[in-house]
Order: sequence, then C-alpha cells, then structure tokens
Amino acid sequence: MYEKLIEQAEEEDVEVVEINLSERIKGLYSDNIIAINKCIPTNKEKACVLLEELGHYHTSCGDIIDQSSLCNRKQERLARAWGYERLVSIDDLIASYNKGIKNKYELAENLGVTEAFIEECVKYYREKYGLFCEVNNYMVYFEPLGIFEKF
Repeated sequence: MYEKLIEQAEEEDVEVVEINLSERIKGLYSDNIIAINKCIPTNKEKACVLLEELGHYHTSCGDIIDQSSLCNRKQERLARAWGYERLVSIDDLIASYNKGIKNKYELAENLGVTEAFIEECVKYYREKYGLFCEVNNYMVYFEPLGIFEKF
C-alpha cells in the first residue's frame, strides 16, 4: 500500500521523502513535498501518514501547524477525512465483510493499514452518519462495527 501511495503522489507531482523528524511528528506537507518520519517502524503506519499528508495536499492551504487555531484544526480534520474515505471507504468495509473478515485486526491486515487507523475511520464514519448507514443491500453499523446484508 505504501509503495502505491508513493506512486500516486508522484503522479500528482508530489515528492515523498523519508527523513528524520522530531519523534512526535510523523509527517509534514509543504509545497508539493511530503516528509515522512524515517522512525516510523512499519510501512502500514507510513501508508496511513502518507495518506493524511496527501489529504493536506488536496484540501489544505497555508501553515496549519498551530492546532490551537480552530481554522487549522478544521483543515486537519478535513485532510484526515479525505484519507479515511480513500483508504477505508464504506465500500471497502462491505467488500471486506464479503471476504469473511470478522474483526478489526483482520480488516486492518486486509486493507494494509493499522488497527488504530481503522478505529479512527470508524469513529469518523460514526460522526458523519450516526450509528449506521445503509448502502445498497447492506446495513453498516459503526458502534460496534458490524455489517449485515439485507434480504
């Protein structure tokens, strides 16, 4: 997944570099360059960070590092939402259910992301849709996560 996201970034003329950053900073985006912290131990986690930074490329403007600003927090949330919907869409949840995936660990493995990213996605969808949403012949519940096919 990480390699595919790097290719996607390059197709959009965004350079991705891995460099040493402060331990608390996982990634940064500025002027068509995404920096990923070399200290991130797995490609799954790097993929999650890279996707959020691509979200900043697509949705943010200006310097939003100061998260005490409401406007900056809104841009941060928008970039994360952009990433959630692209890496773990509702359709991805349904497709995973149809493959027989039953828990968050298996879901994270199947989609190439971390369990923490899955939890953040589910929280985002719960905030967006409420406790559930209906897609085609499926009911997708977000608390707890569950998918049921309607007959």
